[in-house]
Amino acid sequence: MTFPGETNWSLFTLLDKHRLSLREAAGVTLESRHGPFVASQSCEISSTDVLRRIENVIEDVITSLSRNEAPVLILNNRSNWGNIQFTDSAGLQMTSTGNCTTRKIRSDCPKSAPKFALFLKILSIIYKMVQTNIYATKRDIFYTDTAHFGNQRVVDDITNDISCMLKIPRRSLHILSTSKGCIAGNLSYVEEDGTKVNCSCSTTVAVPSNVEGMRNLITEAKFILIVEKDATFQRLLDDNFCSKMSPCIIITSMSFEAHRLTVPAIRWLGLLPSDFDRLSIPKTALIPLTKQDQSKLDSLNTRPYIAYQSAWKKELDIMATCKMKAEIQALTYFSSDYLSRVYLPNKLQFGGWI
Repeated sequence: MTFPGETNWSLFTLLDKHRLSLREAAGVTLESRHGPFVASQSCEISSTDVLRRIENVIEDVITSLSRNEAPVLILNNRSNWGNIQFTDSAGLQMTSTGNCTTRKIRSDCPKSAPKFALFLKILSIIYKMVQTNIYATKRDIFYTDTAHFGNQRVVDDITNDISCMLKIPRRSLHILSTSKGCIAGNLSYVEEDGTKVNCSCSTTVAVPSNVEGMRNLITEAKFILIVEKDATFQRLLDDNFCSKMSPCIIITSMSFEAHRLTVPAIRWLGLLPSDFDRLSIPKTALIPLTKQDQSKLDSLNTRPYIAYQSAWKKELDIMATCKMKAEIQALTYFSSDYLSRVYLPNKLQFGGWI
C-alpha cells in the first residue's frame, strides 16, 4: 500500500477514533477538534512547592536529631512491582492505596549511612539549583564529588528515589537528561530563550534539554510516532514518511525519559511477536532469546497488572513459546522501504497496536 500526495485520513477510522477519544477525555471539545492544537507551557509544580517539599524532609531530619533519635528516610519501594498499578486513565503509577511496601535509609546503620549522607547532599544540590533557577544533568551532579559518589549509578538511583519520594518529576527538580534526541514533522514552538523553532518534514531539530521551557506549541498532527533507534528514524526521513503521512510528528525515543512514559495514550505498533507468523517473517530474520531476555520475560509475566492486560499477555505468551524476538530492521527482508511504505501505514489504518 502506498500513500502518494496528501494522506486521505478518512480511511484511518481506528486511528481517528482513538485520537478523538483521547482528546475528548482530555477535555478537548468536538467543535475544536479540526483546528490546530495549541499549547502553552505545561502545568508544572512551582519552584516554591519543590523547595517546600525538600524543606519538609530536612525538618524531619532535624526533628529526629533534636529528640536524640537517628534520622531515617522512608521511601516507597520502586523495585517491588506489587507497588505498581496500571489504570486506563493514568497508565503505570505507584499505587495510591497506602499499602506500598517501603524501605528505609538509616543514618545509624554502617551499611546505609553513606547513602543517607549522599541523599542529603543531592537534596542540597537540587535545592540550590531550584533556588537559583539553574539546571544540571545527572552527569554534572556526579562530577561535583566523584570521590564520594563513586560511580554514576549512585547518582542516578538517588535522584530517582528523590523524585519518587517528593512526587516531583525530575525536570521540576532541575535535573536534565543527558541525551536530547531529534524531532521532525508538523510542529512549531518557542524555546525558553525566545527562539522560534519550526520542525519541517525535510529537516530534524534537536529536542531542547529543558523541554519544560518549550511554549506556544502549535501542531495539526494526527499522531506522534516514537522511534527507538536513530537509524530507523533516519530511514523514515529518507523515505519521506513524514510528508507521506502528513500531518504527523516523529521523534526519537531518547528524547523522552523512560520513567515519564507512563501515559495511556502511548500504543505499541510493533514489531509485535504476533507479527512474526502474520507477516511470514523468516526465522533467519529473527533473533533467539538470550538468558537475559528470558529472565526479563519471566519478570514481566509476574507483574500483577499484566494479568489484566490480555493483549499484552498474548504477545508475551507468543514470545515465550517461540523463544524468538525481532528488531524492526527484520522488515527489510521484504524491501528496504517496507516499514514506511506498508507496515506503518497499514498499522495506522487498520489498527493492530496494543
